[in-house]
Amino acid sequence: MTNIPPPAEELRILDHELWQLDARRAQLLARRIWLLDVLRSAGPQAAPAPVPASWPPRGHGPRRPEATAPGVQNVLLVLGGVLLTIAAIAFTLVSWGDMGIAGRSAVLGAVTAAALAAPVPLLKRGLRSTAESVAGLGLALTVLDAYALHEVSLSAVDGTGYAAAAAALLAALWTAYGRVLGDLRLPFPAAVAAAQLPLLLWAVAAGAGDHAITAALLVTAASDTALALSVPVRSIRSVRIVAAVGAYGTGAFGVLAAGVLTWDAPGPSAAARAAALLALAAAIALGAAWRAPEERAALALASAGGLIAVAAADGVLRTVLPGVWTVPACLACAIALLSVRGTWLPGTVRRGLFWSSATVQALAVAWALPLVLLPLFGPAGWAAHAWSGAPSDARDAVTVSAPWTSGTESAPLVLAAVAAVLALTFRSGALRDLTRSGALLLAWSATLPLPAIAQLPYAAALLTHGALTVALLAAAAYTSTTVDHSPTAGRRAPLLPTTALCLALLGSLHLVALALASEAATLALLGTLTAVFASAAALRKGTHIRAVTTATALAYATALACATGVSLDWRPQHIALLVLVVPAVAAVLAPRFGDRATTVSAEITGAVAGLLAIDLATAELPVLALVLALCGVIAAGTAVREDRRRVGHAAAVLFVLAAWVRLAAWEVGAPEAYTLPVTVPALLLGYARRSRDAEASSWTAYGPGLSVTLLPSLLAVWGDANWLRPLLLGSAALAVTLLGVRHRLRAPLVLGGATLILVALHELAPYIAQAMGAVPRWAPPALAGLLLLTLGATYEQRLRDARRVRDVLGRMR
Repeated sequence: MTNIPPPAEELRILDHELWQLDARRAQLLARRIWLLDVLRSAGPQAAPAPVPASWPPRGHGPRRPEATAPGVQNVLLVLGGVLLTIAAIAFTLVSWGDMGIAGRSAVLGAVTAAALAAPVPLLKRGLRSTAESVAGLGLALTVLDAYALHEVSLSAVDGTGYAAAAAALLAALWTAYGRVLGDLRLPFPAAVAAAQLPLLLWAVAAGAGDHAITAALLVTAASDTALALSVPVRSIRSVRIVAAVGAYGTGAFGVLAAGVLTWDAPGPSAAARAAALLALAAAIALGAAWRAPEERAALALASAGGLIAVAAADGVLRTVLPGVWTVPACLACAIALLSVRGTWLPGTVRRGLFWSSATVQALAVAWALPLVLLPLFGPAGWAAHAWSGAPSDARDAVTVSAPWTSGTESAPLVLAAVAAVLALTFRSGALRDLTRSGALLLAWSATLPLPAIAQLPYAAALLTHGALTVALLAAAAYTSTTVDHSPTAGRRAPLLPTTALCLALLGSLHLVALALASEAATLALLGTLTAVFASAAALRKGTHIRAVTTATALAYATALACATGVSLDWRPQHIALLVLVVPAVAAVLAPRFGDRATTVSAEITGAVAGLLAIDLATAELPVLALVLALCGVIAAGTAVREDRRRVGHAAAVLFVLAAWVRLAAWEVGAPEAYTLPVTVPALLLGYARRSRDAEASSWTAYGPGLSVTLLPSLLAVWGDANWLRPLLLGSAALAVTLLGVRHRLRAPLVLGGATLILVALHELAPYIAQAMGAVPRWAPPALAGLLLLTLGATYEQRLRDARRVRDVLGRMR
């Protein structure tokens, strides 16, 4: 409502303001010259003392206004118009009965005529904002005039019909009023807002049915759409905004009402009528998308139009087709929308229809998903009923833990159709590999529930899923893929073979779960899967597929060994010996693969199988010792390879654990039986290292080996009352100390000497305790004091001796 003057008037105002600025600048320059002359004539003066910086005093200086003048003007005009409108409403509704018919007509008519005529002189004087405010008051008074006319003269007329006619008449009058006073902007959007009501109110007044009322809403939306698209962009913007809001509002209510009518249609005839309404809404949306100036709005309208068109077709098909075929029929309608590609339609409309088709296809896939998940995860329930007997058919095999979902038997057709669309739509381009992988996933999902839907025999279901798994594994092994070698993209892993391999693995797990119902099926299937994946690993060389298939073959071989042992009624510790075949085979084959990934995958799988064997053998100690020893042999054989020397540490640990478990099985309690088998190899390894590296420390070479035996034996000595262990340990400690002195080695000297002293103290402890019992109680404090005095007197000499001992030990290795 801001008053913007014409260009000529605005130019005149700007010139006047610039002239005033130039005049003021000239005055300030003249004043500055005079002040400079005064300062020069006064001579040199002392510079003024600097004033400390401080905040300016509050209340001084100009304040920035919080509201602009046009904003204040608009607020005042709007408030004035609203207050006058409220006063007119109060006068019409409250004080109307206090006046006669002539007075009432004269007052309301005079006020309305004055309000509508006042903008004319205001516009001539350039007060456009005031004219807009007064015109808004006049438009509101015309609504009150219509209400008053019905209450006084036309009270017998139906209110709804009268409201429809009054709304149409007011829309026409406001449009004419706006055209007469061309500078006003308020009458045109007000007329558009009033035009939203006539059709709807006439339909309600005529007692029309739900279909006619919905049609009135859609026709109103079509009119608003045409108006919003036909108004030029540089014309009155508020008209386009009001028309667009009306189009979206009435169109949304119309589509919602038509959708409810379609859903509640009792037969094909009613469904066809409701579908015609949805088709009208789709035509409006697509027409608006065609003419929309903005690309985002056109894309959204085209997508909505495509979805509404599919809903219209599905509403009719739902009443004539069985419930199981409703979703496939809707999917077919959505796929038909893709035929617009390459036509003369605008690009935004084609893209919008493409996204609406993709949305319906995604919803159809989501509808089919439960029927895929049931046969995929349902057989896992056989784990609690393993080998209880083969079921009668494939449906019983997958519904062991969940009920069958009826009414979705057409899900494979839906998945296959979407897979075909993906494969045919993106036959080239950047998304080709991704869509082909998605199509393969959907095709596999479509075949998964087929045996259960057809209720095939149990053996036939196993053969079907097995053939599908073998086909996917062959496709993963032999599919030629495109690899991007560009410097920027790097080397990408082939997506399609990876997808096929993942599906083959998932299908094999599904087969294993499905075969748990029968003992024979489990053994046969595990053997077949082991052979199939081993063949794939042998035939496919140099790819990531070989690493995965090798590990899978070894895993299924481990499962086959366990299942075979259970079938033969072996105990777990005996099954562990059979499982050890897998890590042995993995250790033998790993260096022959030629690529690092396959070698590492085989070794990891073999190690996991070895841990499983150890876990199975824990029930019986002698068998556990044997299993640990065999694992040590396998690890030692692996450590022979140049690149696996570090596995020798694991082999040594396994051998030591095997010896300890065997000793525990023999109920040996002497710690030396456990420590000496570790000490001797450790000392030999330390001697070998010192032979190769003369600079190696004795602590590194001999410290671990000596500590393993001396420390546990020393702990056992302090709890042993016999004389044999202290004698043997003392003799060994003396020998170690003498060897340390002979070869000047620090670790044997310190460990052997400390052990010898502690053993001697242990042997003298009874005599010391007996002597302490005979000595008076004052003797120990006296001896301690004497010792301290002696140390204090010879402190310097003791320090010199301690440094000498430290130097001697420091020169040792």
